[in-house]
Amino acid sequence: MPIFQREPGVELHYEVDDFTDPWTTPETVVMLHGNAEAGLVWYGWVPHLARQFRVIRPDMRGFGRSTVMPADYPWTLDGLVDDVLAILASQGVERFHLIGAKLGGTLARHFAARCPERVLTLTVAGTPAPLREKTTSSTPGWEREFIDHGVIAWARRTMAGRLGDGFPPEGALWWTELMGRTAVSTQLGFIGTIAVANITDALPKIKCPTLVITTEGSALGSVEQTRAWQKMIPDSELLVLPGNSYHVAASAPDRCARETLAFINRNRGR
Repeated sequence: MPIFQREPGVELHYEVDDFTDPWTTPETVVMLHGNAEAGLVWYGWVPHLARQFRVIRPDMRGFGRSTVMPADYPWTLDGLVDDVLAILASQGVERFHLIGAKLGGTLARHFAARCPERVLTLTVAGTPAPLREKTTSSTPGWEREFIDHGVIAWARRTMAGRLGDGFPPEGALWWTELMGRTAVSTQLGFIGTIAVANITDALPKIKCPTLVITTEGSALGSVEQTRAWQKMIPDSELLVLPGNSYHVAASAPDRCARETLAFINRNRGR
């Protein structure tokens, strides 16, 4: 269980999956999870990617097995990017392919814009629009719900839209329990800052080939709405999968991973 001591009192957990041939020097893929999740949620993707790449899956600070954050922690996208960069430096990684889902896709887009010389390709799956006005107005009610009932009540209430109609009930229960383990203090700070961050100005600054994955009926935005912000990324393409899940990285992990692997391989060496 790799642990990186980020600062006094803050540990960052991460996993490294590498099933490449031992005589090769593989490129690295970094995978960023969404809100109230952890690096383990990429379980369906790793078998597809780790045979060709070294895969690094951090638990964002506050989530998973990383240190819980207090409610007054000053969350910023740059601070989260710096956390990942510190882990990568400890692993000797200079350039890498970046993948993000849900709010991990918000972080990933900001990351790619900030570090264009380091991100080889970018894939975001089931990620929100760069500006979330509806979420901003909903935040006070969510915060009250977290305080009164814990994160699990919110996760249970919102799970159907997150995973879509075709997801098995036992799978939805697993996701609810996973997300429900998130500390209220972490969630209160994160939801009021990172969840409503405006990254509109970052999109034209993304220089690497970018794949955006959504579904036909995503609650995060229609295909047309998603295409509108996708086109703001200069070298990007949109993949629309069937279904009404907005967390397509979880509801269709095999298809997403295969498409991402093909996308990376098409763009290697550019």
